[in-house]
Amino acid sequence: MDAVSVQFGGLHALSNVSFDVSSGEIVGLIGPNGAGKTTTIKMLNTLASITEGKATVDGKDVSKSPAAVRDVIGVVPQELTADDELNGMENILLSARLHHVRGDEAKKRANELLMLVDLEGAAGRRVKTYSGGMRRRLQLAIGLIHTPKLLFLDEPTLGLDIQTRTKMWEYMSKLNKEQGLTIFMTTHYLEEADGLCNRVAIIDHGVIKVSGSPSELKQRVGGDVLTIELTAGPDITDFLRSIPDVHDVVKTDQSYRIKLPKTEKALPAIVEGVTKKGLEIKEIAFTKPTLDEVFLEVTGKSMRDEAAGESESYIQNIITERMK
Repeated sequence: MDAVSVQFGGLHALSNVSFDVSSGEIVGLIGPNGAGKTTTIKMLNTLASITEGKATVDGKDVSKSPAAVRDVIGVVPQELTADDELNGMENILLSARLHHVRGDEAKKRANELLMLVDLEGAAGRRVKTYSGGMRRRLQLAIGLIHTPKLLFLDEPTLGLDIQTRTKMWEYMSKLNKEQGLTIFMTTHYLEEADGLCNRVAIIDHGVIKVSGSPSELKQRVGGDVLTIELTAGPDITDFLRSIPDVHDVVKTDQSYRIKLPKTEKALPAIVEGVTKKGLEIKEIAFTKPTLDEVFLEVTGKSMRDEAAGESESYIQNIITERMK
């Protein structure tokens, strides 16, 4: 995709956004609320006009050939769009007709998808009787009925409990690995992006700040953090800094916080050196860098803060409504 911009009135929702998604990849887009995630998906699935630049999907120009683009993509929006008065099978078959999938092929495909998302037992029930997790799984089946080459998922597991969310991750991973489906998704759950995505892009204020594989992005924050606490003894800060690949050492009382690319590589030399100095290790621990730390470095706030703010806003809206 060439650098594109999307503008609503005088507001730039996207500004010079540029990236590529290769066939068979799972690419995640993460960012604060209002960063431009949903706008990006709407632009690529032809629902938002491009103000400047050019975007192509499967070699087709999004602006010039929107119908051709819609033929090769599936979309699972953030909103639950299934008809409450129809049952699960009827909703899928309705989507099949809209995508020109008819007759026995539509029924065969619908049954396969209902089995994929574990809804075959609820196929004849009206959607209004479905739980939130069941509705999300139905949305996924609806988006796949015409066998798209590229699937767009906008916050596909938003609001789901961890068990249902994990099942959704399994479905997406299975589709990608067994059918080679290319997936472009937005998410608020960093563990989702870390576990599922081949590449991740962080967007803020309509601009992609950084992109790469989860491991590449986590290396941006300096690698692992190793903490060693000694029972007593002289200051060994200089010794620790002399070990190859150690980036930084901070001493607090008898505890040393060491930043390094990989703990596994430097740990033997550290332990051997401390032992040779006749010092006793009281406690040792290390943590791997996380995408939340990357997010914090790039945007200036934690994704957990974003989620908390969203929850507080939701609660405040309820309180306001009830006080009217």
